[in-house]
Amino acid sequence: MARLTKAQREWRPGMPKKPRSTKMMFGSTVLVLEAFVALFAALALFGLQGRNPAYLVIGGVLALLMVATCAFLARPWGAAVGWVLQLLLIAGGFKEPSMFVVGILFAVAWWYALFAGSRIDRENRERARVQAAWDAEHPDPAP
Repeated sequence: MARLTKAQREWRPGMPKKPRSTKMMFGSTVLVLEAFVALFAALALFGLQGRNPAYLVIGGVLALLMVATCAFLARPWGAAVGWVLQLLLIAGGFKEPSMFVVGILFAVAWWYALFAGSRIDRENRERARVQAAWDAEHPDPAP
């Protein structure tokens, strides 16, 4: 039988779910999609620019960094690493000009993921606070 995780072992009926960050989910989605773009851009450059394997290595490393950054988005510096990766993707436009457009569009998507995700997280925290206050004022009557 598979081993249970710590969260599974500690779970009890009636426990509230731990809130998940919408900002992290949105940001992770953008970064994973960008990882695919980095891989496909590397393949395109490999085919168009004389079969230089350096393009594949650089594209692969960039894609791995984008996926790995998803794990660090909860940290204060996680979003800054994401912005650096956005700049690296835009810089790919110096080798393939269409990457300027793709990189800028993904940078806008990254900004929106952080902005909208933060707003939704803030609204969810406020909603949870108001719900907790209401629950404290209106306890369940014992049957």
